[in-house]
Amino acid sequence: MISLLARLFLKPEGRDEAALRKGYGILCGAVGIGLNVLLFAGKFFAGTLSGSIAITADAFNNLSDAGSSFVTLLGFQLAGQKPDSDHPFGHGRIEYLSGLAVAMLIILMGFELAKSSLDKILHPAPVDSSWLVIAILCVSICVKLYMSFYNRSLGKKLNAPAMLATAADSLSDSVATTAVLIATLVGRFSGLMIDGWCGILVAAFILWSGFNAAKDTVNPLLGTPPTHEFVNQIKELVMAHPGIIGIHDLIVHDYGPGRVMISLHAEVSASENVLELHDEIDNVESELREKLGCEAVIHMDPIVTDDGVTEETRERVAALVHCIDDAINIHDFRMVAGPSHTNVIFDAVVPYGFRLTDSEVEEKIKTAVRTLDGNYFAVVKVERSYT
Repeated sequence: MISLLARLFLKPEGRDEAALRKGYGILCGAVGIGLNVLLFAGKFFAGTLSGSIAITADAFNNLSDAGSSFVTLLGFQLAGQKPDSDHPFGHGRIEYLSGLAVAMLIILMGFELAKSSLDKILHPAPVDSSWLVIAILCVSICVKLYMSFYNRSLGKKLNAPAMLATAADSLSDSVATTAVLIATLVGRFSGLMIDGWCGILVAAFILWSGFNAAKDTVNPLLGTPPTHEFVNQIKELVMAHPGIIGIHDLIVHDYGPGRVMISLHAEVSASENVLELHDEIDNVESELREKLGCEAVIHMDPIVTDDGVTEETRERVAALVHCIDDAINIHDFRMVAGPSHTNVIFDAVVPYGFRLTDSEVEEKIKTAVRTLDGNYFAVVKVERSYT
């Protein structure tokens, strides 16, 4: 159904990626509202007919899902707004906020269902289960599985946390309704009143799904490192240019899906023409924008490449540093000779969670450099990096 509606209302011709993304988000939100309202009406009727607290609670769960779909729709609508003076990097993170709102609604519904189920356990009552009630529950399970499938599929395709949160909600709803159906069938054929106990199990599953959905939306709001694949794409693209000798200090700034900025330092030969190097850097920035869809700011770091002593010393220092740990890398290497000693100046990069503290790394490197030459004094700045 989503594919058919997309073909009817979302013409990809003439639409950029952001507009198409917004269109899919609004379409899925609108479909979710309609289907959840229908499910609420059917389950509320079934719950009233049977007297089942689990079915009635499941009905109101679907009503809250309609609200979640509205939040998702509103989130995509607001996230698609153009940058303005108050938000120069756009409004893309609203998608994360809408996903968080959906997660909070899931958790709230889990608590409400647990409360109602506990009351049912303390005050059990027989459930009247007709074949009409069973048929309504079966249809509801199928509809929710379909909603989970299309939201997850599009959520992964568009990298949309709000859609993925809705997909998790729909899957939890299908499991919840399955448990309600089992309780209804058990009550019909055995007379056992397990309605409340099934409701407790369903509530626990809903709470777990809500927690995971909240974690998936909070993490990008707080800031998470880019994927290794994306980092490697950047490195391969930049290093493909002959004027670039090396890169470091790569930082990825995520302002929401499709709104990524990166900054990095590119090492270039100090003996090359600065205007030609600047033009090369401009070309790299343009290529990053065109191929990876991200705005880039690149700082040039000139390094000496035609001084045999400096280059040889850099290689020997790098080898000594790797003897301490292969995870440590150096950059911005230069040598400043004085009357009594030579300062060997460079930055050392270690990953987050490294086994040694910054001061321990610094001391080990200084000791290693002194063993290389007693007149060498290492001036080291230790950095932490996710790359």
